[in-house]
Amino acid sequence: MMKNKIAQPVLKWAGGKRQLLPEIRKLIPKGIRTYYEPFLGGGAVLFNIQPRHAIVNDNNPELINMYTVIRDNVEELITDLQKHRNESEYFYEIRELDRKPEYDVLTPVQRASRLIYLNKTCYNGLFRVNKNGEFNAPFGRYKNPNIINEIVLKAVSNYFINNNIDFLNVDFEQAVVNARQTSFVYFDPPYYPISDSSSFTGYTLDGFNENDQIRLKNLCDRLNNRGVRWLLSNSSAPFILDLYENYHIDYVSASRAINSNAQGRGEVTEVLVRNYETN
Repeated sequence: MMKNKIAQPVLKWAGGKRQLLPEIRKLIPKGIRTYYEPFLGGGAVLFNIQPRHAIVNDNNPELINMYTVIRDNVEELITDLQKHRNESEYFYEIRELDRKPEYDVLTPVQRASRLIYLNKTCYNGLFRVNKNGEFNAPFGRYKNPNIINEIVLKAVSNYFINNNIDFLNVDFEQAVVNARQTSFVYFDPPYYPISDSSSFTGYTLDGFNENDQIRLKNLCDRLNNRGVRWLLSNSSAPFILDLYENYHIDYVSASRAINSNAQGRGEVTEVLVRNYETN
């Protein structure tokens, strides 16, 4: 089946993988029946390889709701997006909704529309919540943000409809329980911070800590013992290098713009870890 090049990420996402796609594609093995992605985020890798059968997951329920709405109700979503305005006062009204009781009565389409609108108009274009799970990125003041990318939304919807793509909103361990030797798992967890200022785990309420990184490594070991092939991206922090020292590690360069410390932005070294030989 021909890939639809218009099907691409709908949102800008912290740690997105667009610029690393050439390096990741080189490492994807052949003979995959089911593609797994337990930390879906913006979905750059999913949309790039466009597998026929995929089981994808994210810990963020609003994100998974958005993808299911794009699959099932894309026309309603496009219509709802048309109501939004690129104005500061309106932005904060929409942002504040998750602090109010009426948020609970929003339809799935309205929630998906809100997420896309906030992502396109907030500062730096990212999804960030506070400890109460409330969206807290400020207004971006962009002159002409592309709030309604109708062509991309419809292309993504068509990809979901014409293929067997299952969406989950569970813990990452649970997301791969059915992985087999004919499966391939791509892990893109929140990165382990290189420095205190570089940590960005604000897109889920509970964050992702050192214990979670160790839990993920233990899961990788179990998958390896079952003969399941996996690829993992992360920072090149010594902690990560030590964790995965028994696996293949490739170093790659990426530009990162999201960092609370300006000195932490720019070119950084990241790693791609795998448990198989390349073809």
